[in-house]
Amino acid sequence: MKPLQRIAKAVGEFLSPPAQAVPQGPLQVTNVTRGTVLATRLEAAHTGPTRRKGLLGRDGLATGEGLWIAPCESVHTFFMRFPIDLVYLDRARRIKKTRSAVGAWRLSVCFSAHSILELPAGTIRETQTERGDTLEIEEAGEQRG
Repeated sequence: MKPLQRIAKAVGEFLSPPAQAVPQGPLQVTNVTRGTVLATRLEAAHTGPTRRKGLLGRDGLATGEGLWIAPCESVHTFFMRFPIDLVYLDRARRIKKTRSAVGAWRLSVCFSAHSILELPAGTIRETQTERGDTLEIEEAGEQRG
């Protein structure tokens, strides 16, 4: 690696906030502010290919399913076959913005977001999730003690 590349890498690592541990396996999302569960079978999309694909090619999301895209501050629903709810999170997993029942051929952006949850349409309403709530994402089946 060239000296300039090493310097750029070191500066990038220094300026990047420490990453939270990312749980593995099937995930569960709980709104700790309201005591509700948003998803019990959440998939993580944290690589370039999985983030780009998102939910494309699927026919729908069942209750309890979802996709967590990180890092991400915007999504599109071009070619989507079903509406979805969007929950934008900051690094501390506080909700910055929500969008309900986003249909096909839409763009949605929140520049202050670090990640986005894509959930079945109606999840935000059913769980009474709002901006400012804090979410916890953990391995499905984990019990907090």
